[in-house]
Amino acid sequence: MTGLRYVYAVCRPFRSALQAQLSGVAGAPPKQLTHHGLIAVVSTVPEADFAEEPLRAHLEDLDWLTATARAHQTVIDALTVVTTPLPLRLATVFRDDSGVRTMMEAREEDFRRVLDRLEGRVEWGVKVYAETEPTEASKPTEAAQATGLTEPAEPVEAGRAEPKAVSGRDYLRRRRMQTRAREDVWHRAAAFAGRLHENLSSFAEDSRLHAPQNSALSRAPGQNVLNAAYLVPRADSEEFVELVDRAKDDAPGIRVELTGPWAAYSFTGEFAQENPEVGS
Repeated sequence: MTGLRYVYAVCRPFRSALQAQLSGVAGAPPKQLTHHGLIAVVSTVPEADFAEEPLRAHLEDLDWLTATARAHQTVIDALTVVTTPLPLRLATVFRDDSGVRTMMEAREEDFRRVLDRLEGRVEWGVKVYAETEPTEASKPTEAAQATGLTEPAEPVEAGRAEPKAVSGRDYLRRRRMQTRAREDVWHRAAAFAGRLHENLSSFAEDSRLHAPQNSALSRAPGQNVLNAAYLVPRADSEEFVELVDRAKDDAPGIRVELTGPWAAYSFTGEFAQENPEVGS
């Protein structure tokens, strides 16, 4: 193999074959590098892009970073189907096979400890959103937004007078009512999220609370009040999904999103950055 070595994950030997057409970062297929009974899943990447200086520049390029993260995740997802991988950080690169083996030698005890803990387990992500956005019918017209003193738009029938401007006092009263309504939805969502997290944590073997997503960055509607990850035995995953689905029925005005199963990013300690889905 020529070029640099890009390392996706470390795992134990597995019998099932990866997808025949699987390609990783820079379009290269992943290969297995064995060392002391552990496997590093690697592919060859060009030095022109992944040597220290060009890599530093690429990491400032959002389009390049997104494409690389997607290719990295594709390999991790394929590994998760056939084994329990310990994902490494995005853009973990070594000069050659010897460099990869030196890293595995130095961290062998830690790798084995984490792999023992994760064996046969996957990560599920659960997010809860308070649906605080106004409906289309209640959104103000352009004139209302400009003046701040008109009623929400309503269809105007033939021969019917245009809606009259409301007083500043009425406008402020309505704004206070809208604010209280949003706060009420948020408090109900937060209480629901607390109960849900407690129930799911008692079922899962472990859990992690991540910072709520910024809606301006994620573009997800509503306000994120729970962003959590749960470590669940693969054999118990169906029951975990049913538990989340049942909870959705008790949450009017609240949206519950379930994602997974993922490699256990949130439970690998210092080896991996957070699950890309968590912060997306």
